[in-house]
Amino acid sequence: MAPLTIIVVFFLWVGSLLMVQGGDPTISFEWKVTYGTISPLGVPVKGILINGQFPGPNMNSTTNNNVIVNVFNNLDEPFLLTWSGVQHRKNPWQDGVLGTNCPIPPGTNYTYKFQVKDQIGSFMYYPVTAMHKAVGGFGGLRINSRLLIPVPYADPADDYTIIAGDFFNKGHTTLKKILESGRNLGRCDGVHINGKVAKGDGSDEPLFTMEAGKTYKYRICNAGIKTSLNVRFQGHTMKLVEMEGSHTVQNDYESLDVHVGQCFAVLVTADQEPKDYFVVASTRFTKREVTATGVIRYTNGKGAPSPKLPPPPVGWAWSLNQFRTFRWNLTASAARPNPQGSYKYGSVNITRTIKLANTAQKVDGKLRYAINGASYVEPTTPLKLAEYYGVADKVFKYDTISDDPPAEITKVTMEPVVLNLTHRNFMEIIFENRETAIQSYHLCGYAFFAVAVETGQWSPEKRKNYNLLDAVSRHTIQVFPKSWAAILLSFDNCGMWNIRSEVWDRRYLGQQLYVSVVSPNKSLRDEYNMPESALVCGVVESMPRPPPAYT
Repeated sequence: MAPLTIIVVFFLWVGSLLMVQGGDPTISFEWKVTYGTISPLGVPVKGILINGQFPGPNMNSTTNNNVIVNVFNNLDEPFLLTWSGVQHRKNPWQDGVLGTNCPIPPGTNYTYKFQVKDQIGSFMYYPVTAMHKAVGGFGGLRINSRLLIPVPYADPADDYTIIAGDFFNKGHTTLKKILESGRNLGRCDGVHINGKVAKGDGSDEPLFTMEAGKTYKYRICNAGIKTSLNVRFQGHTMKLVEMEGSHTVQNDYESLDVHVGQCFAVLVTADQEPKDYFVVASTRFTKREVTATGVIRYTNGKGAPSPKLPPPPVGWAWSLNQFRTFRWNLTASAARPNPQGSYKYGSVNITRTIKLANTAQKVDGKLRYAINGASYVEPTTPLKLAEYYGVADKVFKYDTISDDPPAEITKVTMEPVVLNLTHRNFMEIIFENRETAIQSYHLCGYAFFAVAVETGQWSPEKRKNYNLLDAVSRHTIQVFPKSWAAILLSFDNCGMWNIRSEVWDRRYLGQQLYVSVVSPNKSLRDEYNMPESALVCGVVESMPRPPPAYT
């Protein structure tokens, strides 16, 4: 083929890609971030509102939508949102974490542009700066299936979002000072459901309404900062249909443990006497149980909800056993990593195993949390910017921790931690919890297969216990005390991606790291170039922008 013909074919191919992406529907949002007084537990607190709302507005999208969110930061401090669970294929620049993005300065705006590509499910957005998440800035993020791709259940009569979480009445600046003084946050003051707690005296307005005989979808997310919750519907069972981005085998549950950062979707049928009922969220694995309620009202129903609440489960062994009941619905058709189960993750050879062990230790008399003996310190220059500008050596070093930590971790270093991973390697990550507090880990940019959660210590022999057929694909995994969790995934999404504790005081004090996945061919097929609109800061702020790295 002549060189000119090759060039013409190439540009026609690129143009077709742009036309396809441009042809997908675009949805736009204008969000103003402000301070405002909130009082979910009855105590006024300086909160963070989006468009005057706490929690923030629900973001409703559909698979393959192009999403534009223009965020105006009207706070007096930097602010940054992340889109938890959105995979940002080839586009780490929109992930909204401090290892990739500069925070939005006070009094300015930044426009996120990303595509919810080939995903469905229930997710969240929330701030990653300071301790902002403790007082708001979070909300639900729905990705609906396209009409051409049916979901494995009938359309519900309505679709509701429950944003529940623990809450501290101290305010985010006080919480930040507590952590920086070398202490942990202690117990929460209470729990809220969609920013409220029902009084239960008959004066409460309903959070949701249901009509007798109809079925409703509830998306339940734990947007708290450290406490696992158990959620249940008074007098009703839940049929679990989605976990984050996966359709599950439809099992019935009286209650569900939802750990920090996780989202479930359930179907609830209005099959009881028409009156009011409570939806209940209570803390798990805490010495003092705290409970919040919200009212669900049947249309034309009469009568207040019964004061007798359904009891929560006892002990974390119950929660572990519940995890083992979660299975992927391989017969369902939907946007997901392996349609109809064609991607046999259980038969792919593992090329690298990384064990990540968390510890809590004091450094210079102050509490720090670490992974494999390293406590993450946030540099002033985002890691991805430093890498893209070719000055990574001025900001961080790769692979400063080992893949297999020692049995005893006695020394903690404080540094940015970045693991250098090979593109498309199929890997095994073991989260090992050496402490007595429950952990919750999140991986940006990917969905992984949660193949095992067990007590004790992991060893290669434990692989015989993995679920290699229908493990649920998700992005957040809990790890019980003195236990471990195993995940499998292919690192096929180039970029700089965050692995972090969703227990926010742990994340703030170092229990996180990043993984760098670089396109070996510097190809736009693998990763997009840095957008012209990207904010710059740190050591690269005064440097000329490099030419596009990918072609």
